[in-house]
Amino acid sequence: MKQIEIFLKNILLRLLLLLSKPNNSGKRNLGAAHSKILFIRLNRIGDALVTTPLLHLVKQKLNARIYVLADKKNHFIFTNNPAIDKVVVFNKGIKGLNEVLKFIKQENFDTIVDLHDDVSATVSLIIALSKIESKFGLEKENKIIYTKTTPRLDSKTVHVVDRILEIAKLFNINLAHEQKSIHFYPEEESILAAHEFISTSFDKDNFLVGINISAGSEARFWGVENFAAFVKFLLNFASRKKIGIVILCAPTEIHYANEIVRLNLEYFESRKIVISAHKFDEFAAIISKLNLLVTPDTSAVHLAAAFGVPVFGIYVKDTAEMIWSAYGVDFECITTSNSNLHNLNFETVKNKFQPFFEKILLEKTKI
Repeated sequence: MKQIEIFLKNILLRLLLLLSKPNNSGKRNLGAAHSKILFIRLNRIGDALVTTPLLHLVKQKLNARIYVLADKKNHFIFTNNPAIDKVVVFNKGIKGLNEVLKFIKQENFDTIVDLHDDVSATVSLIIALSKIESKFGLEKENKIIYTKTTPRLDSKTVHVVDRILEIAKLFNINLAHEQKSIHFYPEEESILAAHEFISTSFDKDNFLVGINISAGSEARFWGVENFAAFVKFLLNFASRKKIGIVILCAPTEIHYANEIVRLNLEYFESRKIVISAHKFDEFAAIISKLNLLVTPDTSAVHLAAAFGVPVFGIYVKDTAEMIWSAYGVDFECITTSNSNLHNLNFETVKNKFQPFFEKILLEKTKI
């Protein structure tokens, strides 16, 4: 049933693109305080986080009312953000499409903005069927549905955040000399919980290293033995420095974390390593307390960037596109061109990680 729905949606989109005519309207005053702008970003957590620099810049410069249409997988990235006035969750399917088109008509938006870096059939349909005067997006295969576009910069050489920030030019915002950073705001309850978790587990002067073992798929799981060897390597430093280790994982993968700890029982004191399997908001709040994050998952990378935390990434790189590095913070990574991390051995990762780790440790501890 879902495949039939996707097929029909793509057929409808192609018909709309064939029948559409270039529209260069869009004359409303976008700088007015009462103007309303709807931004659309569906799909994953990382996809949502990389749009936040643009949202904050538009809010700051235009003082407009900012709405975001998100979906069930990423709406919580936007809900506590002070730059965003309202978040609407899109329900997939024909019924959800009708509901969102009705909502858009009722709200009488001045502008609708496609934040997607690639072509989304669903978002293209929403924009094409919306009767909004100004429709903005990056220049892609579906450019005919927009009233204004800006070139999509080369994905092989330009960071995804900077590619999306190009949309600011459609609002006549000059990007030069502007501070640009990723934003995420955990709930106060999560911040307090993270503080309690860290303060009861480590001394105040500990250098905290977070090791996130979860990445959403088995292909990007580095393996218990590799992570255990990595922890052992860090614990050798902990015998000389005040280093604390937090193993971060999804609740469904806590058995992996427990096994990593079990393999290192003889090497550490009880207060040097703890496991965190919190919900996402608390996971983010704990990352904000770290001095360094090691992760195979790009959503965690962007969270660390939001809090100014240096990152070492362990990545599968099976495309020519630029990797989703940590934006605006110290970053290093190791990549494999294989489709998974299984053959990336510990020694190779350690040799790339150690000089970066020692640099960050020196900067943070002033030793």
